Amino acid sequence: MSAKPPAIFLMGPTAAGKTDLAIELTKVLPCELISVDSALVYRGMDIGTAKPSKAVLAAHPHRLIDIIDPAESYSAKRFCTDAHEAMAEITARGKIPLLVGGTMLYYKALVEGLADMPAADPSVRAELEAQAGTLGLAELHRQLAEVDPESAARIHPNDPQRLVRALEVYRVSGQTMTAHRQRQFAESRGADASAGEHLPYTVASLAIAPTDRHILHERIALRFSQMLEQGFVDEVRTLRARSDLHAELPSIRAVGYRQVWDYLDGKLSENEMRERGIIATRQLAKRQFTWLRGWEGVHWLDSLACDNLSRTLKYLGTVSILS
Repeated sequence: MSAKPPAIFLMGPTAAGKTDLAIELTKVLPCELISVDSALVYRGMDIGTAKPSKAVLAAHPHRLIDIIDPAESYSAKRFCTDAHEAMAEITARGKIPLLVGGTMLYYKALVEGLADMPAADPSVRAELEAQAGTLGLAELHRQLAEVDPESAARIHPNDPQRLVRALEVYRVSGQTMTAHRQRQFAESRGADASAGEHLPYTVASLAIAPTDRHILHERIALRFSQMLEQGFVDEVRTLRARSDLHAELPSIRAVGYRQVWDYLDGKLSENEMRERGIIATRQLAKRQFTWLRGWEGVHWLDSLACDNLSRTLKYLGTVSILS
């Protein structure tokens, strides 16, 4: 049996410098880039997502950027399908897939696979969404904690999409989302399958972040201010002008977009919008760190180091990614 082809994961919190390092790697290695970011998939959402510029994307193409409209939803399941296809095409050309981004759920789904969950039930979902509107997300989170504490610990109390889905799974099937995942894991073990077989690649997992969390917070605040200067509010205003977009869509609930949307709704002052946008981004970074701390075999790089390219190449050599 031939050895598994190589792939590289370049992970890290928001504003850590993942894209810059990824581009540097493409200059010295036969890599092609695949974005792993749940916000960069949306067309017309450029400033608030810190999407690479058109010039950068023309020079260094990223797959899975600008692939759907903000009115659509994009799931981890669809990402896995798209990423598998992209990786296979890149490998077939003798290149190395370099996956870069911070949506850790997508990486986990790609490596471990996704549990088969019950199909959506429109009536159950409508009832749960109505409860969210009348009783609040905190009540939905409390209900989830009662029946599925593991999922409740994993899902943020202010994440309506995942809260509704977890409760929907329980109400439709009578089993929790955690139970579905545990069953799938047990079945895969019984078939002598390993988690890695969901992804038939030899993967080198890298993560980049400043060693000083305070520096990351400064970067986040600076970047959010720069987004506002670049026209972030006007970008959201353009989205709001569309009749098919609203505040509960996953695209509009992306970090930063919801805060600017609320500002344009008159719910927040400009200063409150700025402050809450920065806080929400910091909270995102904290969740990303939590995922990464549990990622097996990850090799850390310091964002502030001046030799990350050489450090990365050295590490890739030790894990047999470079032949």
